[in-house]
Amino acid sequence: MGLFSFLKASDKKQTLQSGLAKTRQSLLEKVRHAILGKSSVDDEVLDRLEEGFIQADVGVDTTLKIIDKLRARVAREKYVGIEELTALLKEEVISLLPLPPENAPEEYRKPYVILVVGVNGVGKTTTVGKLAWLYGQAGKKVILGAADTFRAAAVDQLKIWSERSGAYLVQKGMGADPASVAFDTLNAAKARQADIVIIDTAGRLHNKKHLMDELTKVRNVMKKVIPDAPHEVMLILDGSTGQNAFEQARQFTAATQVNSLTITKLDGTAKGGVVLGVADTFKLPVRFIGVGEKPQDLQPFDREAFVDSLFEGWLLIPN
Repeated sequence: MGLFSFLKASDKKQTLQSGLAKTRQSLLEKVRHAILGKSSVDDEVLDRLEEGFIQADVGVDTTLKIIDKLRARVAREKYVGIEELTALLKEEVISLLPLPPENAPEEYRKPYVILVVGVNGVGKTTTVGKLAWLYGQAGKKVILGAADTFRAAAVDQLKIWSERSGAYLVQKGMGADPASVAFDTLNAAKARQADIVIIDTAGRLHNKKHLMDELTKVRNVMKKVIPDAPHEVMLILDGSTGQNAFEQARQFTAATQVNSLTITKLDGTAKGGVVLGVADTFKLPVRFIGVGEKPQDLQPFDREAFVDSLFEGWLLIPN
């Protein structure tokens, strides 16, 4: 049934469709006039679709991949009806999204250590708290490490989330050495036989180099306790920032060994295409997406369900 089978499929689908409503509507507005009254896909339809994808912050390179494949398909088959366009789009978009792990990797290591990185303001600490809640609901014993010691609010947030989720919190307060917090967190995880360790980190120091140096130091100290830790370096991106998310991904992937993405705040933006663009550009699997405020609105990413919701009913053009 899966690690997060306690999340009802019907609730997940409804929340996902609601969370992607603004992006879906933006795409619809771009193509509806081009499609209206036509029986087949032509250059005008594809041009408007291209414009819609770029406006949704899919990114130019990824958009061109999708449109070029559609254009080649139309040319090869000579006739592609409007009603076939949704199926073709879903097929091409899904093919660009890197496959997530076939089985939840956190089921095969104990403790499974997640180092969470990203700039301030993307919802990083809130995401750590929601992850703790999700894993707790899945029956996992969770330990949190408050290694963002440069913001008092980050530590306070994690205290609240630890109480809400039942996770054990390791923290030393503002100004403590983040690497020391990480070291103590992993030792506590071993002593308490935790299943999941999630470590929050700072999103900004006084310059970018020092931030990345600090992350390297944290990683090196963690390996002294658990040699293959961290097992996952999860980059948190704010979906509503569009092209800024690409730049953040570029900086973090260049500086540290990011191997998964979580994209937040998709419910408040028409730029949900950033999920497609960032995942394709950096060849990283999306593990979770945020489509609402509640803890359960941080959903394990299902690429088929995401693409289905993105294009749900959008070609049903009213007369």
